[in-house]
Amino acid sequence: MVAATGLELTKSPKRIRSRIWDRLAPSRIAVPAFLLIWSLIVILPLLVIVLFSFLQVKYFKLVYEPTLATWISLIDSGRWLAAVRTLRIGMTMTVIELLLAFPFALWLAKGCKSKPMKAFIITLLTIPFFLDASSRIIVWRSILGTTGAINTALMSLGLIDQPIEWLLYSEFAVHFGLLGSYFPSMVFPIFMSIALIDDDYIQASADLGASPAQTLRDVILPLALPGIIAGVIFTLVPLMAAFVEPQLLGGGFVDLLGNSVDSALQQLKYPTAAALSTVVVALLGLCVAALIFAMRGRVDIASMFVAMRR
Repeated sequence: MVAATGLELTKSPKRIRSRIWDRLAPSRIAVPAFLLIWSLIVILPLLVIVLFSFLQVKYFKLVYEPTLATWISLIDSGRWLAAVRTLRIGMTMTVIELLLAFPFALWLAKGCKSKPMKAFIITLLTIPFFLDASSRIIVWRSILGTTGAINTALMSLGLIDQPIEWLLYSEFAVHFGLLGSYFPSMVFPIFMSIALIDDDYIQASADLGASPAQTLRDVILPLALPGIIAGVIFTLVPLMAAFVEPQLLGGGFVDLLGNSVDSALQQLKYPTAAALSTVVVALLGLCVAALIFAMRGRVDIASMFVAMRR
């Protein structure tokens, strides 16, 4: 029968090619459609933004004459310092979020045995997604302000005589607001990756004599790495583009690229806004590319995107 089957296959190559072609039929439609949609909603707008950065505004109207004046003015005016500050705060807050989110996600996934408690905590973590940025700022102001909860509690305990003014309208306040706003974005991908780790792996590691620290390093961390990378991307991207928290919590003293773009748009300086947006996109692309390059060989890129979808 094997010989007959082989003979049948050798005699019908057209039928085999036809079956393969039929199986690939959905992808022949899906892939070009995806590329077309991706080009229309991502690539084309980015190209338009880059193009606008080489134009100029005269009498509140765009002049379609290519020029480098906008980029030169950004360098001469010291706006590149905002890019450095944005990168510094974005990277710092991402590391802080990761250091806080990983142990919390580990406890939530493997340490919390009560299902009602786990469901309650997950529900609490989703609250920031139901609040717009302005509502979150109102909450932080009521906590960090001179008459806020922290100053009121410290003064009532007699620890301070005067309110601490640097809690609000400072870089500390911006860090605090960003931490609360994007903490769930870091927790959820890591939590999902750790929750999917089979407990038998952890138990087998303990049975083989590994300490909890060794199990964490050799078992949990490698398996949770896709979720960690997804969490870093989900957190770093909005952090680099944040403008509400720096503007309302920084009090105008913390100038990041996000609120610089917003300020340029309000002043109808579209080429300036486009140039600053191009810098944001370039910095994000470099950060994500560097992260993926650093993790090559350690984690499957496909599994990372699967973790991001979860």
